[in-house]
Amino acid sequence: MERSEVVARDKRHVWHPYTAMDAYIAGTDPLVVVEAEGPYLWDADGTRYLDANGSWWVSTLGHRHPRLVRALVEQAGRFPHTSLAGVTHAPAARLAEELAALSPGGQLPRVFYSDNGSTAVEVAIKMAAQYWAQNGRPGRTRFITLSGAFHGETIGATSVGGVEVFRDVFGPLLFDVVHVPSPAEPAGWERAFAQVEATLRAHPDEIAAVIVEPLIQGAAGMHLYAPAFLRAVREATREVDTFLIADEVFTGLGRTGARFACDLAGVVPDLLCLAKALSGGLLPFAATLATERVFAGFGGGPERALYYGHSYCGNPLGAAVAREVLAVYRDEDVLGQVARKAPRVKAAFEHMAQTIPGVTRPRALGMVGAVDLGTGGYLARAGWRVYEAARRRGLYLRPLGDTVYIAPALNIPDAALEELLAGVEASLGEVALGAG
Repeated sequence: MERSEVVARDKRHVWHPYTAMDAYIAGTDPLVVVEAEGPYLWDADGTRYLDANGSWWVSTLGHRHPRLVRALVEQAGRFPHTSLAGVTHAPAARLAEELAALSPGGQLPRVFYSDNGSTAVEVAIKMAAQYWAQNGRPGRTRFITLSGAFHGETIGATSVGGVEVFRDVFGPLLFDVVHVPSPAEPAGWERAFAQVEATLRAHPDEIAAVIVEPLIQGAAGMHLYAPAFLRAVREATREVDTFLIADEVFTGLGRTGARFACDLAGVVPDLLCLAKALSGGLLPFAATLATERVFAGFGGGPERALYYGHSYCGNPLGAAVAREVLAVYRDEDVLGQVARKAPRVKAAFEHMAQTIPGVTRPRALGMVGAVDLGTGGYLARAGWRVYEAARRRGLYLRPLGDTVYIAPALNIPDAALEELLAGVEASLGEVALGAG
């Protein structure tokens, strides 16, 4: 099919995510991807693009890693799917064992499978609420969450989110939560923690859990905060004996330079949510890890079971690929690669802010680097001018409003990383020159 025909059919029928469709149909010339390998995408017109965000943060080992493809094909040749209801299989059992061993402190030994980050969070919310409902604290139905938080798109995950453009229109459908300031705000993490602590102490019988994105609030604009905040929240939840949910859908499995962002703070949560990197960008696959205490709270009779699940829960294809993802991390020393490359990312973004007018707030952690071009939030357009300039240079650099960031494959080759950083700097400089 010709490129033009693909675009025409797309604009007649496909409803794109996070997209103002009238403007898209009227004026957008989309990438038409026909091939992907390593850190690159190829358009149907023959143009090669560096994928600066790992196709929405999932391709942490690059596209079409041969070991992952082989694992997928081998499992498909045995059996591609079976339910996990009264059934089990080796990929799910062995993956759960490996995830339990990798979990912070090795203290989250129970693994519940689902199929994307939103549902991994939804599972954690339901686990926390049901645990207290049937273990002596039925009044614990509220959650504390951070301003600027993003936890997914199901109604429960939207309820605990804090990005206004994603949640406000659904306000009448959402359950009540307590929003506290973001620990990434200029006032500092202490102000945010003071409100968390005050709420927990004032309403100890109402709070089912505190939910956080550890150390990086991704969709808010790659906002970073201090590990000290996470440690303080963990201690405060222990004092009132309630749960901490760590949403590591974005940060988990090496993004920050550690297996989990919680590890950088020395924190063990009660529930931990994983997706994205878990299946290396090949398949929708997710998991929610729980402590033995949480798991034990659902024993004692069939009426106390967690009546929740998905048709593709524990899908053998996803589980087999996820096991191979973990094997590649070990065999290719992916965390070591991040440790070596992260200082280069940090230095590059600091240099951009020092030398390009209008570029502010450089920040980096692991393989994430970001700067701001203003304070207009998610709907601002400055970042999209950088997107267009970057596209002309062969970079796919999707912004978050006024925030320009990278979150490439963790194993991106050094030469490709240098190409990416140079392209981001040149694109920012072009936009700044045009604004001047």
